[in-house]
Amino acid sequence: MATPIPTLREGAVTIRPIRLRDARALERELLDNRGWLRKWEATNPHGPMSFDTRASIRGLQANGRAGLGLPFAIEYDGEFAGQLNVSSITYGSLGSATIGYWVSERFAGKGVTPTAVALATDFCFFRAGLHRMEICIRPENVPSLRVVEKLGFRYEGLRRRYIHINGDWRDHFCFALVVEELPTGVLRRWLDGRVPAANAVIPESDRNAAGVPLRLGASG
Repeated sequence: MATPIPTLREGAVTIRPIRLRDARALERELLDNRGWLRKWEATNPHGPMSFDTRASIRGLQANGRAGLGLPFAIEYDGEFAGQLNVSSITYGSLGSATIGYWVSERFAGKGVTPTAVALATDFCFFRAGLHRMEICIRPENVPSLRVVEKLGFRYEGLRRRYIHINGDWRDHFCFALVVEELPTGVLRRWLDGRVPAANAVIPESDRNAAGVPLRLGASG
């Protein structure tokens, strides 16, 4: 069953359905941010991936119509700033989905990503009826690790060689939340300063196994 994709706002940050007319802005941001984004991008182990932004948007929209995803554009003060995609949606006894996202480097440090993730997660929990939301992050991706730390996603484990990223199979740290943990929602808990500090702590054994022995820093 397809869930209508909403437009959601908090302050200067908006997430809305991605549209075909976003293709030009999407292509511009992807090209301008190659150095910023390339090392975190999913790749095809069997050959090069297409850089056709219109085809990419059509694919995301088809997943949305099939009830498998919720593809959002992220805006900051009305400017196209990135993408957030809720994927692998499963209803019924599992009731889960996965969140992936990116923002342009010029919007980094403005709270855009945690706000967008919180808006999407709250929608999935309280309006789409999902039970569990998951985010998987490369151990080296410190900005994304800061997002789950700020929002209080719980660390659940190390997934070895989980996704093909930037030309090879990469380890990922897995974080998740279930709706029972968030009576007032992810966004409200974060804005009220009630995020459990220990939720996103990664055990030393997993950091060492992934080759990143430094401890994730405190949120700020």
